[in-house]
Amino acid sequence: MSTAVKFLYERSLVYRGYLIIPFPYSTLAGVVVYSYCLLSLVTNQAPFHRAENPAALYEETIESILEIAKTHLDQELKEVQPPDYCQQHYVYRHNLIIISAIGNKVFYDHYPPDRLNNIAAPKIFTSEQDCIAWVKQGLDR
Repeated sequence: MSTAVKFLYERSLVYRGYLIIPFPYSTLAGVVVYSYCLLSLVTNQAPFHRAENPAALYEETIESILEIAKTHLDQELKEVQPPDYCQQHYVYRHNLIIISAIGNKVFYDHYPPDRLNNIAAPKIFTSEQDCIAWVKQGLDR
């Protein structure tokens, strides 16, 4: 993956246990060509967790690249187990924040705009609102 990637988290789509994240791959003759990456929302041991474009196809529109990713996941995944916890994802200042809750414990994953490395601090919260406020405070500094 190139070093100047800017993931389009705000255009991402949850599908079959994955978050499909489009990004501009390159520009050819003035036309933007899109690719995508996958983040597993079930487990980081999933076969396509953090995979870049396993279908090896590219498109000129975000909608088309999302369809390619969905088709690939349909072909490759026979069964998807839903996570045993609640999960929401948000975009704040171009950062992806995934909030997860198991019982009364809330935690988060934080992905910066340019790479799929979770940079979240190991911290447990008692509510989703407390978690979001803490993350926003850190990003607003």
